[in-house]
Amino acid sequence: MNNVRPAAILLSGGLDSATVLAIARKDAFACHCLTVDYGQRHQVELEASKRVVNALGASSHRIVRMDLRAIGGSALTDDIEVPKDRKATTDEVPNTYVPARNALMLSLLLGLAEVIGASDLFIGANAVDYSGYPDCRPAFLDAFERMAATATVAGAEHGVRYRVHAPLLELSKAEIIRRGTELGVDYGLTWSCYDPSEKNLACGHCDSCLLRRRGFEEAGIPDPTSYSAGTGH
Repeated sequence: MNNVRPAAILLSGGLDSATVLAIARKDAFACHCLTVDYGQRHQVELEASKRVVNALGASSHRIVRMDLRAIGGSALTDDIEVPKDRKATTDEVPNTYVPARNALMLSLLLGLAEVIGASDLFIGANAVDYSGYPDCRPAFLDAFERMAATATVAGAEHGVRYRVHAPLLELSKAEIIRRGTELGVDYGLTWSCYDPSEKNLACGHCDSCLLRRRGFEEAGIPDPTSYSAGTGH
């Protein structure tokens, strides 16, 4: 077991990150998961992250608090209405974009990677079926790798080459769901909705719900999500 390579996994508790954890485990990495409580309105995803780790297994799991409500500027961290029923073809970045979120989270993940001696970082970024966020694009991930080489002692002093793995980057949501299902991911344990009801039911109308619902439909796999009444499920 001492020869198993460690990896740092950014795990939100969502569909994509659960699939990434399953992929990293299949690739024989010792997975050290990091979940960030950034004050998101969908706090239920934090519990989902614990369920996913318990089901898939990991070498460790940390939940780190980082209060982005103090900054605001997003429907996920501020008193701003979450957009509903947006057209999938829109090019407009929605107000659910959290300023610099992935840059901040990957920086925390990089810190964890340096501590555990890992050079491999995994993130569930997706540039196909995503909501238009710039921090889910290949250019951002490439830039982060270059930054990591100069921002850490391991990189700057010892020549460690950090790699940000985004195995879902070019996959559709349906392809992600099929891949995860092949790897045994129970998507009923995951959470996607940005605006859950008081009873922790998915709204069925936010960008994340729409992508999830369409993904299961196109994959031909039953959607295990419990949606609020009036969503068609």
